[in-house]
Amino acid sequence: MNGYTLGYISLDESSIMLKIIHNDHVNMSLLLKLLRKNIRLLEADEKVDYRLIKAIITYLRQYADQYHHPMEDLIYDYYIKYRDVPDEIINRLSQEHQTIKKVTIEFDELLDIILLDAIVPKDLFIVKLQEFVDLQSSHLNYEEKEILPLIEKSLTADDWKNLEQQWQHKDYMDPLFGSNVTTQYSALAKHIKEE
Repeated sequence: MNGYTLGYISLDESSIMLKIIHNDHVNMSLLLKLLRKNIRLLEADEKVDYRLIKAIITYLRQYADQYHHPMEDLIYDYYIKYRDVPDEIINRLSQEHQTIKKVTIEFDELLDIILLDAIVPKDLFIVKLQEFVDLQSSHLNYEEKEILPLIEKSLTADDWKNLEQQWQHKDYMDPLFGSNVTTQYSALAKHIKEE
């Protein structure tokens, strides 16, 4: 787990699914830290590697859409269905996942324009990158500090067994932080190791 704790959940007592989500959050936080470093470099008029930023956004977009958010949604939907959950939590989780997806797509498209050598004002790029990082960070903190501890306290061993049986992607491997880094993320993985 990289020796890093993001929230307050007890990893010894929780489901393997909750451990995966927590570990994903730790990894995502590491990537957000790299993006923050790039914001500081841009603000100081230093050179940044836009391809590295693109790799981070691509990973966050693909991994989150294909694996991380579907796992969270399965757990959240179960929690909402079988426990008494306030409407503000239900609405916030759904809204945040939709907003994150929209902002990520927009930022990814902006990166594509830059990588095609189109001129994008640096100040606009910094604002969009900061918006992306702030949104992701706020969401991770909300889940780690408020939602996941509630779920962990509420769901029983039988609930987790039921959820793990419903999960369709048991063999999915993380393409960046898993045991076999895919070619697409090899440069980013090397950069992370050097940090």
